[in-house]
Amino acid sequence: MTYVEKNIIEIYSNLIDNLSSIGKMELLEKLRKSLNKEEISKEADFFNSFGAFSDEKSAEEIILEIKESRKFREKDLKL
Repeated sequence: MTYVEKNIIEIYSNLIDNLSSIGKMELLEKLRKSLNKEEISKEADFFNSFGAFSDEKSAEEIILEIKESRKFREKDLKL
């Protein structure tokens, strides 16, 4: 934990001391949910990092589509 994080936690703990018990419980619930989202996000990022390409089309259809979309033009070079 960095020095900055420790200071942020100290500031927030001073603010939390003034909350009611119900407010503290609700804050704990929101913190728990944010931790769960972070875990899910990290897992999704891991699996997305493989560069997989998902599509309903077959590889042959994708290749054909790419080849058909190519545009060539003739250009005269005057030397």
